[in-house]
Amino acid sequence: ASCVQYRLVVRDVNTLQILQLYTCLDQIQYIEWSSDSLFILCAMYKRGIVQVWSLEQPDWHCKIDEGSAGLVASCWSPDGRHILNTTEFHLRITVWSLCTKSVSYIKYPKACQQGIAFTKDGRYMAVAERRDCKDFISIFVCSDWQLLRHFDTETQDLFGIEWAPNGCVLAAWDTCLEYKILLYSLDGRLLSTYRAYEWSLGIKSIAWSPSSQFLAIGSYDEKVRILNHVTWKKITEFEHPATITNTKTIVYKEVEKSPSVETERLSFPPTRALASSLFSAQSKYAIAQVPVSLQYIKPVADRANPKMGIGMLAFSPDNCFLATKNDNIPNAVWIWDIQKLKLFVVLEQLCAIQSFQWDPRQPRLAVCTGNGKVYLWSPAGCVSVQVPAEGDFQIVSLSWHSSGDSMALLSKDSFCVCYLEREEV
Repeated sequence: ASCVQYRLVVRDVNTLQILQLYTCLDQIQYIEWSSDSLFILCAMYKRGIVQVWSLEQPDWHCKIDEGSAGLVASCWSPDGRHILNTTEFHLRITVWSLCTKSVSYIKYPKACQQGIAFTKDGRYMAVAERRDCKDFISIFVCSDWQLLRHFDTETQDLFGIEWAPNGCVLAAWDTCLEYKILLYSLDGRLLSTYRAYEWSLGIKSIAWSPSSQFLAIGSYDEKVRILNHVTWKKITEFEHPATITNTKTIVYKEVEKSPSVETERLSFPPTRALASSLFSAQSKYAIAQVPVSLQYIKPVADRANPKMGIGMLAFSPDNCFLATKNDNIPNAVWIWDIQKLKLFVVLEQLCAIQSFQWDPRQPRLAVCTGNGKVYLWSPAGCVSVQVPAEGDFQIVSLSWHSSGDSMALLSKDSFCVCYLEREEV
C-alpha cells in the first residue's frame, strides 16, 4: 500500500497492478496494515481522524474521530481488530474495537521514543506512563485490555521499552543523560539493572537477538555491549575504531568504475536506457588491504543530538550476525559474528548509510546510502546493484517482503520494488 496526498493505493506485490483505490478525507500522514492484512488504517493527525478500509469489502468503511482531544499517534493491536490512538499532549490512549465498537481508555501514557510495546505472540502490551513526576509501566492483557501489572521504574526519564522476542522479559532504558537499562519479568519483578558508565551520554539504541539470548546495547561512546539472558551481565563489547588492523577482518570498499558501453550500441540521440547507463556512475566492491583507515567525523560538541555513537543495530534472523553503524563513521556498516563474538566484515561505502535491514529468511543484509543503488551482503560476498529508474532515484529507506523474495526501495516521493531470484538449492 502507498499513499499519494488523499489517496490510498493498494497494489499486488507481484505485478504492481492496482487492486483498490481509496480516497480519504484529508492528506494521509501514516498508514499501517492489520496483522492479517484484511484492514488498513490511514491516520490524518492534523484532523484528528483515523479511517479504516477493508480489503475484502471495499464498500465497508470506518471513521474514528478523536475530536478536540486531537491525535498524535495511531497503531493496530496484534489481533488486527483494535486501534490504539494517542491523543494530543499524551493525555490518554483510546482503544477502539472494530468488532463491538466499544472504547477503552489508558491514562497517563508517556511521551517518549517507544512508549508502547507488544509481545511477539500478541498476548500482552506494555505501556510507559508518567504520573506525579515518576515513571511507571503498565502491562495489559490484549484479549480484554485488563490491567495485569502496574509498577514504577527506577528511571530518571524513561526513554523506551521493548519486549524480548519470547515475551518473557521487558527491557526499559533511561534517557541518554543517564546510562541505565532495566530488565523486568512479565509479573513486574526487576530481574537486573545494567550500567556501563556514569557522567556521560549513555544509551542510543538497543536490539534483542531473535532467540532472546542476547541484548545488544549501542552507546554514545561508540561501543556495543552484549548482555546474556542468564545473568544479564556483559559478555563482550564491540568497539568501532577508525582504523581496522585485524587481518582476519574482511573490508569491502565501494569503488566507482566508469561505465563501459560498446560503440556498436551507441546511437544519436541515445535511447533512455543507454543514456541513464552512460551518465550514472557504476560501482563495485573491492577487498581492501588492512590496515584500513575509515572516514571519521568529529561531532560538534555544543549541539543537541550529536552525530556520534551507535545509531543503528540489527541482528540477522538466524542469530548469527549483528549489523551496526557508528554515527562517527557514517559511511561504514560493521557486521559482527555472534558465534565467535568477533568483527567479521566491514562495508565501506562512498556515501553515508541511510538505512539497512536483514532479509527476514536468511542472513542477507540490504543497505542504502541515499543514491540510486542498493547494496546486498551475505556470507558469500557483496554486490552493488544500480536501480534502473528514470531520473534521479535516491533510495532513503528500504523494506523487505516477509518472504525475502522482494523488497520495496523508497525515495522521498516515489518507490520501486526489487525482485530477487531464489537460488536453486
